[in-house]
Amino acid sequence: MRSGYKITLLTLLTVFFFASANAQTKKKMEKKTTKTTTKKTVVKQPVKKAATPKPSTKTAVQQKANAKNLGDAASKISADTTKKAGNTDNPNNEASLAEEIVVTTSYKPVLAEAVKIRRNPDLEDKQPYKAPLAYAPIDRKLSQDNNIRQLDAMKRPAEQDSMLLNNYVKAGLGSMKTSIAEGYFSNGRDEALQVGGFVKHFAQSGSIEKQSDAHQEVGVFGKSVTEDITLSGRLNYKRHATYFYGFDDNNPRPDFDPQKQTFNTFGGEGEISKNFKDEENPLTYAAKIKGYVFSNAFNARENNIVLSGFLNKTVKQFYAGLAASIDVGTQKDSLYSNNNSILRANPYIKFQGDNYKIEAGVNLAKEFGFSSRFYIFPAAKLEVQVVPKYVRLFAEAKGDVNKASLLDYININPFLGQNINLVNSVDKLDITLGLKGTLAPGLAFKAAIFRNSIKNLPLFVNNFAAEGNKFQVIYDNGDARVSGFNGELDYKASDDFNLYGRIEVKDYKMASEAQPWNLPKFVLTAGTTIHINDKVDINGSLMFRGSTQDPLQLTGSTATNPLYTQIPSFTDLSGGATYKVNKQLSVFVQANNILNAGNKSWVYYPAYGFNIFGGVGYAF
Repeated sequence: MRSGYKITLLTLLTVFFFASANAQTKKKMEKKTTKTTTKKTVVKQPVKKAATPKPSTKTAVQQKANAKNLGDAASKISADTTKKAGNTDNPNNEASLAEEIVVTTSYKPVLAEAVKIRRNPDLEDKQPYKAPLAYAPIDRKLSQDNNIRQLDAMKRPAEQDSMLLNNYVKAGLGSMKTSIAEGYFSNGRDEALQVGGFVKHFAQSGSIEKQSDAHQEVGVFGKSVTEDITLSGRLNYKRHATYFYGFDDNNPRPDFDPQKQTFNTFGGEGEISKNFKDEENPLTYAAKIKGYVFSNAFNARENNIVLSGFLNKTVKQFYAGLAASIDVGTQKDSLYSNNNSILRANPYIKFQGDNYKIEAGVNLAKEFGFSSRFYIFPAAKLEVQVVPKYVRLFAEAKGDVNKASLLDYININPFLGQNINLVNSVDKLDITLGLKGTLAPGLAFKAAIFRNSIKNLPLFVNNFAAEGNKFQVIYDNGDARVSGFNGELDYKASDDFNLYGRIEVKDYKMASEAQPWNLPKFVLTAGTTIHINDKVDINGSLMFRGSTQDPLQLTGSTATNPLYTQIPSFTDLSGGATYKVNKQLSVFVQANNILNAGNKSWVYYPAYGFNIFGGVGYAF
């Protein structure tokens, strides 16, 4: 019952609503009939004012109602919208929307806040940068990674020293009136030019009267590296002062007054060589000139100059070359003035493969001056890998003339007297056979047996009967044979530890002399350097020398049973340490003859006993 009532009431309201809307539409259209007689459609637009006031709430409601009534009326008209106003086919269709549209108010759209766009457009004209692109084919041969190839050399990383120190000086004092001073100076790290100099001083005084020794040295050097050649040179001066302090302990002389001996040497050298270049069949060469002027406190003088060089040409696996030198020297003393010179030439050819090296040639030697002899010696070497990369077998056969020199003899025995006899010795044939290589990582070795045939072997013996406490040089007339064994071992576990040693055993078969006077048959040398940390470094050395004999006869010696003076064997142990306070300042200490053994290299001339000295070093 109630449902029917509700439906009836809604129907009446709908009819009333559409009836009133239709009546209003008809009245308005009747008023405008006179204006629609023309064919042109007139559309009235409201005039916009400068400022339109906001309509009131009542006016807005009325506007919405009118718009709704017009929409309902338009929906009820069955007009043909395809025909425009003024069409004669439908003259009575006055209510067509195509004839007239009346806009009663302006349209003001209202958007929600979420729909509004508050971002302004970027009006700046920006053109992005496009890098130019270039393409080129790579001309490279394809390599197979499965083949083993030679590794390229790695570039040495740049050194990271925070402070460049080109100069270094050190000075120290110690027992036995030891004094030491050294200085080294250079222009710094310039790969094209190196210039520098050095000064050295070392002096000691022992417990025996006038047992003293002093060494001084001053030198300058330079080296220039150009694109093709390298030039280097050096000038230096050496001074060595000592005394003839040796005497017989069993027969001391009350009036003993040792003489002073001083040696002075001015020397220099210059060299030019072609720089290495990785090119096919290179031509290499080098030339060197050196010389010195030597004198002592008496009348001995020696001048010497040597000009040497080599030329080498590589052709595939062959190396052909020539090495030559001319050694011109003069020796002068109170009883003689000699010219002792030697001209040498060494043509050779070398063959080299992956597992072998062969060098074949001859050494031509011509003496001129007080001696005039010509020799042809072999000059051959062979090297073969027995265990690849580890052990190599080597052999050598050679010969040469050994020039007798005052400077060389003084460096061996500084207690020689005046008017030294000078005779060139000859290595007629030296044969060596051995092995060398690596036993383990960091452990290198070399072992060889040799047999030498020497003519006029020089020997240093006493000359006490004629000159009191001085020595002289004699020669074993004939061909002496020296055979023996040399062994070397070098173990470098790391950059912080290095241990090395050398042993030498010799057997002498003399031609005319009874013994190899003052020549030891056994010598052992060893040493080590240990880098504890960045602050502390330690070094040590050991030398053991076997016994020797001097022809000085003892009491009770006879012609049939000669008794010669024997110099016992000895061991010399030394060591030192350096402590770096910082990169510039360091402190060092050195101890020599730690065992305080009565070392004697020559009759009546004991070496210095235990001595220790220390000092400071400074780099700048």
